[in-house]
Amino acid sequence: MSLFNRGKFVLHSGGESDWKIDCDALTDGDLETLAWLISNRVVFGKVIGIPTGGLRLAKSLEKYITKDSNTTLLVDDVLTTGDSMEKAKKEIGGRVSGVVLFTRTENCPIWIYPVFHFALDVG
Repeated sequence: MSLFNRGKFVLHSGGESDWKIDCDALTDGDLETLAWLISNRVVFGKVIGIPTGGLRLAKSLEKYITKDSNTTLLVDDVLTTGDSMEKAKKEIGGRVSGVVLFTRTENCPIWIYPVFHFALDVG
């Protein structure tokens, strides 16, 4: 299993691509380290993962919840269009911050922090 793959793929967003980022290739140790890095930048009282890609990351972030924060952290593995994150933000309401491991777009919403930003337009 590889993190970066070439081929013909239908993305979660429904779009087609000649490449994809497969975060299932990340080990639990990788996610633990990424969660620690995120926790040093974002304070949150609750964490919610976007199914299915964000669920493992959310689990890794649970130990960094700060009880006195009223911010919900919404997380996902890869952002392509941002539609899943925007829909979830509206459903949650209140104070919501977002983090994604990777973004494939130059137009990442301002409320979402990408850990890695990959925005070459190659399909």
